[in-house]
Amino acid sequence: MSQQPPVRSTGSPPPRPDASMSLLTNVMDHALDDGYAEATARRAAEGGGLPRTLRAKLGLAAGLVLAAAVVTVGAAQTQISAPVVAKEREELIDRIKAETTAVERLEEDIEKLRGEVGERQRAALQEHGGERGGLVALLSGATDVTGPGIKLVIDDAKGAAEGGGGPREGGGFSDTGRVRDRDMQRVVNGLWQSGAEAVAINGQRLTALSAIRAAGDAILVDNRPLVPPYTVLAVGDGKRLSTRFQDSADGRYLHALEENFGIRSGISAQDRVNLPAAPSLIVRTAQPRTSGAGTGDGQGTADTGKGTS
Repeated sequence: MSQQPPVRSTGSPPPRPDASMSLLTNVMDHALDDGYAEATARRAAEGGGLPRTLRAKLGLAAGLVLAAAVVTVGAAQTQISAPVVAKEREELIDRIKAETTAVERLEEDIEKLRGEVGERQRAALQEHGGERGGLVALLSGATDVTGPGIKLVIDDAKGAAEGGGGPREGGGFSDTGRVRDRDMQRVVNGLWQSGAEAVAINGQRLTALSAIRAAGDAILVDNRPLVPPYTVLAVGDGKRLSTRFQDSADGRYLHALEENFGIRSGISAQDRVNLPAAPSLIVRTAQPRTSGAGTGDGQGTADTGKGTS
């Protein structure tokens, strides 16, 4: 078997290993543009970038002096105005503190006057209410109430702050396992319908004119925010009231919230519960008395129908 002699190339030399990277090679070999190189060489031939004539040198010096003067004047003005700005700031802070103190005093006066008005309204209701005075005072929330009843505690689902609980159907929002204002409305109305004589949530007495609303995730009762867990106290026959509420549509609604969304609740009969009076007594209509005391004619009246919206 004959051996072939090695083949010798007679054409062009073999290609460079980096022939496929000609663009990168060109960039590395010509890092500086030719125009920049020519400008640099021309400037070096003319003696550099500094002015050569006396007039040019004087102009450059004048420009530098002017720039230094502007900077110096600005710094001086800043130092001069700094105490003035600090003084104005302190005066503004003092004014804010004074106005805040004045507002707090006015709020305290308002609360004091509201308390006085409420006490006088309650006294007038008891004095001129006649035989129905006690009942009207009870239903309108004008007086505190003590007696047997139930205690219902409702709380958000575990992990509600992290967004658990799943969507609530028909709510128009994604539920986070929180108790909503509409849930408290149904619970309170269910207690009224089950025979409760007086109801309070977290120490906030409810009347026929009370409103349960929402502000973000917070529940408001008469514009006062409540914090979970929500403790609902109701005066009435404890065992009977508890049974009737749990068998009602609103009681089953609360049970469905617990089963489907993890909202926690517990109800128990109590031998004695204490409910405070409502913060203020609202009288919608009033008429002058036309007969003797104790008849109940023409007494100031308030809407005492049960129901919370």
